[in-house]
Amino acid sequence: MNITVLGGGESGIGAALLAKAKGHIPFVSDFSKIDLASADILSAQQIEFEQEQHTEERILSSDLIIKSPGIPDTAPLIQKIKKEKIQIISEIEFASWYCTGKIIAITGSNGKTTVSSLIYHIVNKAGLNVALVGNIGKSFAWSIADGNHDYYVVEISSFQLDDIKDFKPNISILTNISPDHLDRYDYKMDNYVNSKFRITENQDSSDFFIYNHDDEYMADKMKSIEIKAEKIGFSQEKIIDNGAYINSDNKIEIHLNKQEKMSINDLALQGKHNQQNSMAAGLAAKLLGIRKEVIRESLTDFESIEHRLEPVLQIYGIQFINDSKATNINSTWYALDSLHENVIWILGGVDKGNDYSQLHALASEKVKAIVCIGDNTSKIHTEFENIVPFIVDAADISEAVNISYKLGDKGDTVILSPACASFDWFENYEDRGRQFKEAVRSL
Repeated sequence: MNITVLGGGESGIGAALLAKAKGHIPFVSDFSKIDLASADILSAQQIEFEQEQHTEERILSSDLIIKSPGIPDTAPLIQKIKKEKIQIISEIEFASWYCTGKIIAITGSNGKTTVSSLIYHIVNKAGLNVALVGNIGKSFAWSIADGNHDYYVVEISSFQLDDIKDFKPNISILTNISPDHLDRYDYKMDNYVNSKFRITENQDSSDFFIYNHDDEYMADKMKSIEIKAEKIGFSQEKIIDNGAYINSDNKIEIHLNKQEKMSINDLALQGKHNQQNSMAAGLAAKLLGIRKEVIRESLTDFESIEHRLEPVLQIYGIQFINDSKATNINSTWYALDSLHENVIWILGGVDKGNDYSQLHALASEKVKAIVCIGDNTSKIHTEFENIVPFIVDAADISEAVNISYKLGDKGDTVILSPACASFDWFENYEDRGRQFKEAVRSL
């Protein structure tokens, strides 16, 4: 089969390698430049590729298109492919065709990286043959090309779910839903919600769907769709017979089939949002048959994720925290909620239609100063000028850190929690977080 892979990033290279390993003829086409390391890998495998162009005649003669999640359906080339009735799938879908292990798939507006990492940590600690793939670690297809594992923990974005056909996880997890990427979904929340729920559409009664029982978007959607998988909820607000909840002693209890019970205190990851993350991961682990002692130990010795509420340094009593992964309002809400007073908040970037009013109360209660980053900061000034005593713009991340340090006093917290995408000043949120940490260490 002649397969064109659109996009030469991590997922595209992985898809091409898997296609070659399975006897197909892959061709990689990227409208941007392919990095040198990836180009060398393709050349070594004798996989044909092009960069900084799309040769439409070649692409439109393909039997199958594997599309990068970053390419929207509205792109003219995608419209031409659809007109020719050539099947378009995601790399996640393609990888699943050749996966022989159990798939634990995680999506959500926030928390999916933490939940994925927690589950991987638990399953790995249990001594099982597991891989962490998708948006974190190696791409799913690349991992399959290297050799199958017994378990795959797959972090999946809504963009990847948009192009699935038969993708069927044994366990699916939806952490939460909040407005995000609405520019990709015609600014319609329902379109975004529908995309997230696609993770369940091919599951049957032998599978499991772990969901946030407290999420209003989720509760509303579940009234109108059929989910064939066994539904298992987690809640911070209600007692759940078949799921997980926070008991009166502020401990996690996990009940499955009304027989299993486990209380967990002293979680490694603190904050309300991490109670949710820990419940979701604990439920998945129990469904995999992992002993409660291993789960409990794993949830108490887990180390925090880079760029997500990551402590960097304390300098003269001022704590610096890297939360660069907070690319939307909901994620930043959880970050501010987890902190005490006297916060200096580094905020801004590419605004995806943010409703900052959701952060007004926390900002009024906890934030003493905002340091704005990004090309367009006027909206931040307008939203917070009557709420936060001091707001200032920085020319770059280094200046933002220096200004924050000068504004800080002993006992204060400086947090980079941008609530925005990073593509105006940085390559991605990881680049933004690394530059922040370098600037802090240079103080």
